[in-house]
Amino acid sequence: MNRTIPLILAVALFMENMDSTVIATSLPAIAIDIHTSPIALKLALTAYLVSLAIFIPISGWMADRFGAKNVFRAAIAMFIAGSVACAMSNSLPAFVVSRFLQGIGDAMMTPVGRLVLVRATPKSELVAAMSWLTVPALVGPLVGPP
Repeated sequence: MNRTIPLILAVALFMENMDSTVIATSLPAIAIDIHTSPIALKLALTAYLVSLAIFIPISGWMADRFGAKNVFRAAIAMFIAGSVACAMSNSLPAFVVSRFLQGIGDAMMTPVGRLVLVRATPKSELVAAMSWLTVPALVGPLVGPP
């Protein structure tokens, strides 16, 4: 079995899961940096969830229309761009938009990544490939803040 594809997908899911656990605990520090209240930053969490709700349902269509690997690459690029934008945000609106961009990348990364894996792996090796994908993705929340 070629482990390259499952490991690439696992790293992407690791980034996503790590981000999910880090953001909740870092909201007070982010609020200080952008001079707003931690409660106001809940809007950024909501924007992220809204983007997931919008873009997860169309991720399959996009994978069929533009190719699963192309959509997965674009999703990683969008997630990274959103992460960099979050780091550079100096206001609440900029942070909210950045989290929305992260959510778009995340919405495409998870389902399309699994689709890439299923399409690239023979059925006899699918369980082993999924384990290579799942275990590293589960480590993200473990190494993130408590």
